[in-house]
Amino acid sequence: MRSLIFEPFSGAAGDMILASLIGLGADREKVRETIESAVDVSVSVGNVNKSGIEAVDVKVHAPRETHHRHYYELVDVIKSAGLPVGVEQSTLGVFAIMAKAESKIHGLPLEELHFHEVGQNDALADVIGSCFAFHEIAADAVLCTAVNVGGGKVKAAHGMMAVPAPATLEILKNSGLYFYGSGKRELLTPTGAALLAYFSKPVENIPQGRVLSIGYGAGDADTEDPNVLRSILLDVQDTLSRDTIEVLETNVDDVTGEVLGNLFERLLSAGARDVTITPTTMKKGRTGHIIKVITKPQDSDHVARVLMKETGTLGVRVIPTKHRYVADRRMEKVAVSLRGEEFTVAVKIAQDRTGEILHMSAEYEDCRKVAEKSRIPLKEVMRRVEEEAWERFA
Repeated sequence: MRSLIFEPFSGAAGDMILASLIGLGADREKVRETIESAVDVSVSVGNVNKSGIEAVDVKVHAPRETHHRHYYELVDVIKSAGLPVGVEQSTLGVFAIMAKAESKIHGLPLEELHFHEVGQNDALADVIGSCFAFHEIAADAVLCTAVNVGGGKVKAAHGMMAVPAPATLEILKNSGLYFYGSGKRELLTPTGAALLAYFSKPVENIPQGRVLSIGYGAGDADTEDPNVLRSILLDVQDTLSRDTIEVLETNVDDVTGEVLGNLFERLLSAGARDVTITPTTMKKGRTGHIIKVITKPQDSDHVARVLMKETGTLGVRVIPTKHRYVADRRMEKVAVSLRGEEFTVAVKIAQDRTGEILHMSAEYEDCRKVAEKSRIPLKEVMRRVEEEAWERFA
């Protein structure tokens, strides 16, 4: 599986994303022609050295603009630009993310919302060019490690604000991307955040794979560390993680239900990853149970001793297991409004190493408390929470 991975250790802006995609292999002439046919700008693509790293440098030359576009005016400009259908949809999607964030911050409906810097032709060029490059790279998955947003203060619409800028922070909140702050200047712009939010899914680490190509996109600032955005096109061999386990198993025919009920907690406390107890018929027609335990090899001896002491079994089988496939898991929180009151509930998200989400499940204890307080059936609370999670994170 061809996976595109961004490593924004020096943040990200629209021109950096575009430049890194060109460095990765997007055709620079096709990108330039697409931008210039859609927007009243000229584009130059070259190379520059940023603190010892050779990187692609994209410059958008636009006439000075004083007119601030309203959101729907910008939508009309995009729709009339004659872009390929997929590129147009992506461009509209990126600006919709920025519009939603600005609308929330300023408390304005979309029809009254107007853009300042992000509505200018140079920002429009960065987004259109990046969307075209994404579609040309045509990766099966796009992932993003934690983003460095920078530090210090940035000029916002209503004065100086701490980094990240309000719009950037709102986009990060809605996207679920991981981020941290390091440095003394703004490193992640709203345009960069919106592009990453639209196209990529968060990952903590780069998955195992074979490197196909690498791109470095230059930022405008000259910083002590290289002000570049690195992108990697990776052939990911295994989309699911693996870990090593052992399966312990024993049969018992003289253990009471109370002992078996207590056994679950004892085994889990001893290091078992999972426990199943299955009723069965044993020799001479006696009823019994098969106890099966999944555990790490280093915990097997201790778990087997607990199993023997708690049940009286005289032998525990170890079933050979090479490894098991496991989904990567992360915890997120979603807010749901029920009967006029807002609740925050934890959600467990299972995904593969490309970031594709396999399953989402609401945490039982959180949902139980919400159901009790709101007097809504538990199953309905869980359904609403998981629907909200799929809408936000999928």
